[in-house]
Amino acid sequence: MNTRLIKILASVTFGLAVLWGLLFVGTGISHMVDDGAVCVKTGFWANASLEGGLPVGQGVEASSSTTRLCQNSPSTAQRAADLGGQLPWLLFASLALLFFSRLLKAVLSRGPFTDEVARRLTVLGWFVTLGTPLAGLAVGWSQSWLVGSMVPMIGSGPEVSDPQVLILAGLAAVIMGKIMREGVRMREDLEGTI
Repeated sequence: MNTRLIKILASVTFGLAVLWGLLFVGTGISHMVDDGAVCVKTGFWANASLEGGLPVGQGVEASSSTTRLCQNSPSTAQRAADLGGQLPWLLFASLALLFFSRLLKAVLSRGPFTDEVARRLTVLGWFVTLGTPLAGLAVGWSQSWLVGSMVPMIGSGPEVSDPQVLILAGLAAVIMGKIMREGVRMREDLEGTI
């Protein structure tokens, strides 16, 4: 086991977790004090042909392809919904990196095939498996609400934002954690009989 490489990787992932956390806080603060326009992209009306154009709300500008809407004087709720399109993934990334960093520190302190490492791998796997759709749903709901607030006559249903493929990676980590836990128990049983 290359402990130097694992130490470096643990430090880098912890640093990235802190960086993503600071980006989460900084984005939230700077976005709420910003008084600029709020824009959202949507493909909901991309193939629609509406007479007279899209029935947008007051102060909303729609691009010619109706895939980008901008509210020039957004309300507090619209600004918060715009934040809801960014903050869930920043928080998810920060926490996932923090869990991964803790997993690597457990590998360094106890070794790779221990119950603590298996438990932390399982926790990371469940976090990725459950956190991915939750963050995606929060982002999708925020974006669809924001679109609905700009085009009040036509609403769009809630969407789940990408990358949902992370669910598979999370499930793989959960399974590997369970396999490692069984391996640890088998090794302990074997050591007990010798």
